[in-house]
Amino acid sequence: MLAIALALAGVPRAAAAKNPEEPETAPKPGNDITFLDHGGTEPYWLGAEANSIFQAHPSFPAPYSGTNSLHAGGETALSGLLTVFTAYRPFRTTEVIVDGELALGNGLSGAIGVAGFSNLDVVRNPTLPHVPYFARYEIHQIIPLSDVWEPNSDRGPISSFAMVPRHRLELRAGKMSTADLFDINPAGSDSHLQFMNWAVDNNGAYDYAADTRGYTYGFLVEYQGPFVEARFGEMLMPTVANGIDLDWDLAKDRAENLELEIKYSRHDDWAGTLRVLGFLNHAAMGSYAEAIAAAQTAGTTPDITLSRQKGRLKGGFGLNEIQELGPMVRAFARIGWNDGRNESFAYTEIDNTFEIGGDLRGLLWRRPDDRLGLAFVSNGISSVHAEYLRQGGLGFIIGDGNLDYARETIVEHYYNCHVWRGAFLAEDVQLIVNPGFNAARGPVWVFSLRGHLEF
Repeated sequence: MLAIALALAGVPRAAAAKNPEEPETAPKPGNDITFLDHGGTEPYWLGAEANSIFQAHPSFPAPYSGTNSLHAGGETALSGLLTVFTAYRPFRTTEVIVDGELALGNGLSGAIGVAGFSNLDVVRNPTLPHVPYFARYEIHQIIPLSDVWEPNSDRGPISSFAMVPRHRLELRAGKMSTADLFDINPAGSDSHLQFMNWAVDNNGAYDYAADTRGYTYGFLVEYQGPFVEARFGEMLMPTVANGIDLDWDLAKDRAENLELEIKYSRHDDWAGTLRVLGFLNHAAMGSYAEAIAAAQTAGTTPDITLSRQKGRLKGGFGLNEIQELGPMVRAFARIGWNDGRNESFAYTEIDNTFEIGGDLRGLLWRRPDDRLGLAFVSNGISSVHAEYLRQGGLGFIIGDGNLDYARETIVEHYYNCHVWRGAFLAEDVQLIVNPGFNAARGPVWVFSLRGHLEF
C-alpha cells in the first residue's frame, strides 16, 4: 500500500503516458519516464534497469512438507536484478546487441514449492554465483519489403532502430531470451512495471527454451507488417531440467517456436491483438510413466531423472489476447496447454493454464503513468504428472512428498506508482490457493514491495 499512499499524497505526476498498446518491457524514447533521453536518432542505444523486490508470506496450514515445498513457516526474501543494455547500428538495417546482467538475492524458499512462483526476477537455481554475466549478444538484421519507412513504435533495447520499413523481415541470431520475442502481452509481460508472478507474466504451460537464468542461443526469422506478424525461432534447450548448460546436439535436442500475431483492431483506444503460439521441444527429458513403472518394479520412490532419454518431445500451444477498452483500461487473457507426458524441463511445472486480467491507468486520479492491475490464473498438470508427484516424485520446482491434487489458483493485484522520471515504486499482493497443486497445503498470501529504476 506504500505506492498508493505516495500517489494520493501528491507525488508529482508525469506529463505524458505510454501508448497502452506498446509493451512495457523496456524504456521508451521521447518521454519523461526514464532518467536518460532515448528520443534521438543516434546509431547506438545505452540504457539500464535496476529492479528490487521484497517479498514475505506468513505461516500457512500444511500437514506435511517435502523436499520441494514452499516453507510453511513465515519467511521473507529480497531479490535484485540489474541489466545494462547496449546496441550499435553500423548500418541502417543492422544492429548488434550486447547486454550484461547481475542477479542478486533469492526467492521465497529458494524459488521452489509453487508452480506459478511469485517473483519472475529470481534465478531458479540458488547455487549459481552472484556474478555479472552476458544476458544477450545477438545480431539483428532487417530486410525491407516496402519503400515506406515509419517510426519504430517498439523502439527499445532489443530493437533500437528509429525508423523501420512498414513491411519487413527481421532476422536475429545469437544469445537471446525466447520470452523477449514470443508470447508478449502489453499488459502482462513485465515483472518490473506490472505483475510479478511468472504464471501471470508468461504462459505457464509454455515450456520455452532457456537456461536457468532465462536465456538461450537461437535463430529467429520474423515478418512484421501493420496488421499481421509471424515469427519462427529455433532455440537450444538445456542439457538437464532447469540447467545452466545448453545442449548443442541439434540433431536430437532443440526447440521450435512458431507464432502468428493478428492485429484485428487498430482503432485509437480500442486496439486489439491475438497471438497464436505453437511449440515443440526436443530434449533429454524423462518420462513420468516410465519413472512410475520403474519405481513400482523396484519398490522405490519414482525419480524422473533416471528415465531421461535424448530426443524426447513436448509439444504445446498458447493463445494470447490483449484488448483496449477505452483510454484507461486494458483486458488480457491467455490459454496454454502442453501434452504433459514428459518432464517439465525449462520454464516451470505447469501443463495447462488459463489466465484473465486487466489494468487501469491512473487518469481518474490524475496519475496517467500509474497502473493498477488485477489478474486471475488457474494452473493444472496432466494426470500422469500428478500421479508421479502423489507417489513422492520430485520435479525441479515442486514436490511435497505426497499430493492431494487440485488446480493451483493465483489471484494477483499490484499498484505501480511513477515517482519521478525513471523511478517507480509498487505494492503487490498474491493469494496462492493449492500451492504446488496440493489441496492439503495452503492457501498462502504473498506480500511484495518493488523499487524500479529505468535509465
